[in-house]
Amino acid sequence: MPEQPQDQTPDPVEQSEPQGRDFAEEGRKLFAGYCDFIWAAAKIDGLPPMGPPEIAFAGRSNVGKSSLLNALTNRKALARTSHTPGRTQQLNFFALGAESPNERMRLIDMPGYGYAAASKAKISSWTELMRGYLRGRATLKRVYVLVDGRHGLKDVDIEMFKLLDSCAVSYQVILTKLDEVKKADRDARVAETLVGLAKQTAAFPEVIFTSSQTGEGVPELRAGVVRLLAQMGL
Repeated sequence: MPEQPQDQTPDPVEQSEPQGRDFAEEGRKLFAGYCDFIWAAAKIDGLPPMGPPEIAFAGRSNVGKSSLLNALTNRKALARTSHTPGRTQQLNFFALGAESPNERMRLIDMPGYGYAAASKAKISSWTELMRGYLRGRATLKRVYVLVDGRHGLKDVDIEMFKLLDSCAVSYQVILTKLDEVKKADRDARVAETLVGLAKQTAAFPEVIFTSSQTGEGVPELRAGVVRLLAQMGL
């Protein structure tokens, strides 16, 4: 029988908030530390052994995943950025917080989805890789799904949510490209996104709007990662 997915979804209601901690400062220090590429997997049998907690970044092709990873870690080229959709074709693993093999955690850059020009075979391969990773990775603590803040949720994003729900993986939406959205439209875009998440069983009910260009929202995301680890006793 196929292995059943483990329920990795934290309950944001029942979990208590750790007191007396400056998560913004802890997040700044964590992401200012050691961070480097350690592994790439194009197939499910090529994944690295499970180790420290993992957080993954998913999103439509060209949504800005690589740019956000670089902004999070204060690096210019930790993750490759490209104007060509579909550039990331594998799971890329980065060690964070201490020199490998004593990492505090790992960051995973997932292949972009929704790239219409990709072949059916390539899309099938990417989907199989993502599904296999999501269903069988006990160390995966959350997936951050990046959504282009200029356009909001698309059908391909909802399909990704459904995949994450079916795999019982906690996920949170991060809106990108804040600097390209009019100030008068930003609150409405966040509200629209929250409405779209309301019926998703594994979605964390909070949206962060970010800009890799200006750095807005990046400290909040770093703090959120540290808060997540703290709530899990990690």
